[in-house]
Amino acid sequence: MVSGHAYPWDVVGDPGFAERAPERVTLAASYHSTRAATPQHPEHQIVEARWAALYRPTRSAAWKGQDLRPLEPDWVASPDAFGDAAAILKRAGKKVTAWIVLTHNTRLGTRRPDVAVVNCFGEVYPYALCPAHTEVRDYAATLAAEAVRDVELDGVSLESCGQLGLSHLGHHEKTDGAWTPAVAALLSICCCTACQSAWSAEGLDPPSVVAVLREAVRNPAAEASPSVLATLLTIRHRHTDLLRRQVLAALPRRLPVTLHAQPDPWATGPSPGLTPTAEDDVDALLVPCWPLNEGSVEAVRQASTTGLPVDAYVTLLSPAQPSDLPAHVRRLRDAGAGRLSLYHLGLVPAWRQELFATLAEAFG
Repeated sequence: MVSGHAYPWDVVGDPGFAERAPERVTLAASYHSTRAATPQHPEHQIVEARWAALYRPTRSAAWKGQDLRPLEPDWVASPDAFGDAAAILKRAGKKVTAWIVLTHNTRLGTRRPDVAVVNCFGEVYPYALCPAHTEVRDYAATLAAEAVRDVELDGVSLESCGQLGLSHLGHHEKTDGAWTPAVAALLSICCCTACQSAWSAEGLDPPSVVAVLREAVRNPAAEASPSVLATLLTIRHRHTDLLRRQVLAALPRRLPVTLHAQPDPWATGPSPGLTPTAEDDVDALLVPCWPLNEGSVEAVRQASTTGLPVDAYVTLLSPAQPSDLPAHVRRLRDAGAGRLSLYHLGLVPAWRQELFATLAEAFG
């Protein structure tokens, strides 16, 4: 099974999109801020999505009493760009999955730093809403419910259904390579007020934990206590589980759910680390496989041990070389991937479009 990802503005206004698209399209219903190329669209070449948005009507009744709520996008003509795009695709006989980005919202994190992820130096990551906060979980649940309301769909794909961490691609990023993976993991441990409250409930002393994390960041030889780290991970996973279950409970009807995830339990970002109970709640796992290396293959292999269908998430964009991609997707298939998701139908230029059919054939 092969699917291609797309934004609503890729579909609306382009009469040729549906013909180019594969049988299955994973369509963004809510998405973070981005500057997106649209090289094949007949009306525009770039879309500036200046803040994270829900591409559905923002109903006051649904968001009543919630301070965290999406701001309507003014870069799309319709208040229901997702609904319009989904209807176009369904009329063309395509299967449509709602792609819902949950805790990645720079506008809300900037306006409400008290509910954003904070590292052990007290530095806020405004792009990352922390699921330890009830407000954040309520926001995500309402977002998901409103995303799929009254739209004919074939599934749901949940991105950033957990905590984001240090890494964030944006704002002319100048942090790549500054820390080892181990230190980056430490700087991805959230030390916000809600997380510290949970630490206290588990018998940890927050100031002492923060001091240990800071020292381990500054001095790699100073290792944090394995038992403390295990407790911090358990707490993170507990909040991730609460977020996922509240989101799933808010969906107005049962749809097959694909979870963006990584087998590494410490992973943060759009595809957070799998918790021990995640496999019981969802129908499939989408694993990022953008590096064309053994690490991606091993991630698929580990994810397949859950018994859930594994969707290998592969980019067709640079720096991936077209000649390297067929062998890569075959390795992913042989490692246990039963599905292939390709990124991205709207971003890929005309000269790479044939890759969608080439990789579908290679995947078999």
